[in-house]
Amino acid sequence: MSEQDRKVAIITGGSQGIGAGLVAEYRRRGWAVVATSRTIKPAGDPAVLTIDGDVSEPATTDRIISGALESFGRIDTLINNAGVYISKPFTEYTADDYAAVVGVNLTGFFTLTQRAIAEMLKQGSGHIVNITTTLADYASSAAPSVLTSLTKGGLASATRSLAIEYASRGIRVNAVSPGIIQTPVHPAESYAGLGPQLPPVGHVGQVSDIVNGILFLESSPFITGEILHIDGGQIAGH
Repeated sequence: MSEQDRKVAIITGGSQGIGAGLVAEYRRRGWAVVATSRTIKPAGDPAVLTIDGDVSEPATTDRIISGALESFGRIDTLINNAGVYISKPFTEYTADDYAAVVGVNLTGFFTLTQRAIAEMLKQGSGHIVNITTTLADYASSAAPSVLTSLTKGGLASATRSLAIEYASRGIRVNAVSPGIIQTPVHPAESYAGLGPQLPPVGHVGQVSDIVNGILFLESSPFITGEILHIDGGQIAGH
C-alpha cells in the first residue's frame, strides 16, 4: 500500500490492552494509526501518531482530528475503544463517578465521532467501531454497573441509529460487545476463581479475540449496524 493510498485509523485508549493490540494489528496491515490515551508515549514509528489527553475534553478531540489530517491527510476508521468502568451499588455512585463515566463513554464518543464522520463524508467512505459491553444486555448482580449500562447501552443504540443515517453515504457504523476479557490492566490472578461468572465456553476471552472481531468488521463492507458479541456465549446463554 503506497503512502498516498494508505488508510488511517484513529484508536482511542490506544496505550494498553485492547487499544494497544489494535494499534499493532492495524499497523501490521499497513495502516497509519492515530493512537490516543490520557498518557501515551511516542511510538517511534512515523506511521503512528500518539496524542495524549482526556477524550472527554473537546480540546483533545481537536488535537486528534487535526493531527490525523495534518500527518496522514485522511480518516478512514475510528475505533471508540476508550472507556471508564466503575462497579458500585447504584446508591453509592458519586457525582464524580457519573462525570467520569459519562465524560469518556458518551461525551468523548459524541464529539470525536461527530468530527470524524464530518471528515468521512468529504471522502464518501468511513467506518466507526464502538466498544460496548455484554453487561448492557445481561445485567449481573455480581457486577452492579448501572453507569456502564447507561452509557454503553446508549452506544449500542447510537450504533444502529448512525448506521442507518449514513448507510447511503458510504459510512458504516458497527460495535463490538465484549464479555470478560483478560487484559494487562488487571493482574492475571484476578481472573482465577470466577466460577459461575465464567461464560458458557468456560474461560475468559483474550485481547486477540476482540482485535480479530474488529478486523473482521473492518474487512466486511456489507456489514453495518451490527453489534458483534464477543463474550464466549454469555449473551446467548441467558
